[in-house]
Amino acid sequence: MADKHETDGFGGYPVGYRKPPMHTRFKKGESGNPKGRPKGSLNLATVLVRTLREQVVINEGGQRKTITKLEAAVKQLANKAASGDLGALRQLFMLVDMVDQRSQEKSTPITSLHAADQEVVKGLLKRLETNLENEVEK
Repeated sequence: MADKHETDGFGGYPVGYRKPPMHTRFKKGESGNPKGRPKGSLNLATVLVRTLREQVVINEGGQRKTITKLEAAVKQLANKAASGDLGALRQLFMLVDMVDQRSQEKSTPITSLHAADQEVVKGLLKRLETNLENEVEK
């Protein structure tokens, strides 16, 4: 019966699943990406933010205005939606919904306290009340 693993032909090492031939493995002290990512290379988020913050000159109502590319894109989307473009209208509503959700998440206060925290707050309030009463009596 044949062996389950093939050999690499260099000393009989079994070659198979998760066992690559010895001559194709990385040498000691070497990695698969020796130079790595070059310093100063930018990721997509950085390039996108930089590009959207660039200034562009537009002509609005006969006057030249300087606005960011992001503002220009949002204006253009709103204008297309107002003129009846259903795709633009759908995108605009999605953007408005996302902004509303983010603003609600940021403005939602934490209202529930654990029982131990509530006891601490009650103790502080009692202490403040007694201090105020003592100052009023003086």
